[in-house]
Amino acid sequence: MKRFLFWAVILLILGAIGAAWYSQRIGWRLINAKIRADFPEVRRITTTELAAALASDNKPVLLDVRTKAEFDVSHLEGAMRVEPGSDPASISIPKDHAIVTYCSVGYRSAAFAKKLSEAGYRNVSNLEGSIFRWANENRPLVHDGQPTNEVHPYNRLWGMLLEQSRQAANPRK
Repeated sequence: MKRFLFWAVILLILGAIGAAWYSQRIGWRLINAKIRADFPEVRRITTTELAAALASDNKPVLLDVRTKAEFDVSHLEGAMRVEPGSDPASISIPKDHAIVTYCSVGYRSAAFAKKLSEAGYRNVSNLEGSIFRWANENRPLVHDGQPTNEVHPYNRLWGMLLEQSRQAANPRK
């Protein structure tokens, strides 16, 4: 009986891990499809492409399109925070300079990237998977100029797309 219970618990744990992995894959597919459908004109950049661009001499300007509370937990090094829904006129970047927008999963930043393009910015891309994918891939983040692994999970639902070990324990709203 003990042996049966042991294997039953092991199977339940493996099943839960498999379900979480599967639901995360499905979740990302649905979110990316929604972003592409709602913002088909917005160019996308992958985390791999962004990492290469950040290592080059012609680094893009990074615009973090999240709230102050989210940004204060962590962000990509050198990123400037832009309030979600803000006016692109508040940005003082040359219109031909490379810009990459990001948020938690990519929706708010895609909306802002669209606004930037409509305002005449010619080299705008949205980071596919945004900071959640960046963090899940163990790419560098900073908090007060120091390396960190934590990210604001935005909310309970969206936080499911962020690896548990990356979620800030008690983020402010």
